[in-house]
Formats: sequence, structure tokens, C-alpha cells
Amino acid sequence: MKLKDDVNREDLEPVMISALEHYSYCPRQCALIHLEQIFDENIYTLRGNIAHERVDQATSRNEDDIQVERGLPLWSHRLGLTGRADVVEFPGNVPYPVEYKQGKRRDWEYEAIQLCAQALCLEEMLGIAVPQGAIYYCSSRVRREITFDTPLREMVTKMTGAVRILLKSSYMPSAVNDQRCNKCSLIESCLPNVVVQSDRWKFYRSHLFTVEEESITGE
Repeated sequence: MKLKDDVNREDLEPVMISALEHYSYCPRQCALIHLEQIFDENIYTLRGNIAHERVDQATSRNEDDIQVERGLPLWSHRLGLTGRADVVEFPGNVPYPVEYKQGKRRDWEYEAIQLCAQALCLEEMLGIAVPQGAIYYCSSRVRREITFDTPLREMVTKMTGAVRILLKSSYMPSAVNDQRCNKCSLIESCLPNVVVQSDRWKFYRSHLFTVEEESITGE
């Protein structure tokens, strides 16, 4: 017999694991991608696509006596999450998720949130505790090991709820217009310089109305 709470959780609208990374990086980016279905390419996304070419193909094989699953589907009924792991290694019975990222090693929290979400899915799917995983940076060819401690797990739960509210409300968050925008492929769709700087927007609007009035006068 299922508890009422369990039924409610299984009825949750699924949230993509990738949306957690997008939201923690920038809520507006998350809304543009997952609400407006906007995704533009730039040099960084193209490099990322190249880095994922191998892991995007679902395969299962033994590598140096370690079972390696690539492109493994993931889900969590408890959190209402769905997605796919780049790589899950099994150096024994304990799964070890590995997320591939383009670029050099860094300590960005939103990447750890995405990886931890994968671990929580694996725990529910397999009934096995997943204490650690790693982010592999293709340019520097190094791994950053992530420990899935209580604060990080709580952050995943909190972030999942925030994304679900965003998607349900269809609300477009404000633009940030900071250093994050420089490498964002959606900058031309987001237009943070225009949206954030209200004075500039007022100038454009005023100029537009002036042109229209001049056109009417000319007739």
C-alpha cells in the first residue's frame, strides 16, 4: 500500500537534471531554455558538444576491470527528476557518476549540484548509497572529486523545487548582466544590457516613438 505522500511525489512534473545546473547558474537562462525552448550555440557550447560525443552514446563495457556505463538514463520518483548520466563507473558495487565538462578545472557549485542530482537518482534506482562522484574537465584532463554531503543534497532538493515552481509559473526571471553573461550562448536572446539598463531601454523606446511620429508627420 502506497502512502499518500508517495503518490503525490510520483505525480510531480518531471524536472530535467540539466535544468538544475542551468537554474543555479542563472534562473533566466533556465527559463529561456526550458520554458521558451531557446538554445543558441557559441564556441563554448560547440566545444561542450565535442566533449560529449563519446559519452552521449549509450554503451556498457569493462575498462581496466571497472564496469563503465555511458549515457545511462536516470530518474527519481521522490524528487521528480529525470535525465542521463555521462558516465557511471562501478569500481565494485558502488556507482561512481562522472560528469564531463569542457574547459579547465574549476570549483563551480552548479556543476556539483548537477552531479549530486545524478547520485540521488542512482541511489533511488539501485538502492545503494552513492557517497562520491567526479567532474572530468576535458581540456585539462583532470577530475574534481565531489563528496555528496548533507548540504549539497539539501541544495539539490531545494533547487529542484525552485525549478519546478519556475516551470509551472512560466515566469521569466530578471536578467543579471554580470560576468556570467560573457560566456552565455543565450546573450543575444536574453539581451541583458538592454533589459537591465532601464535608462537605455527608455532611450530606445523614446527613439522608436520619435521615428513613428516623424513618419506620420512626413505623410
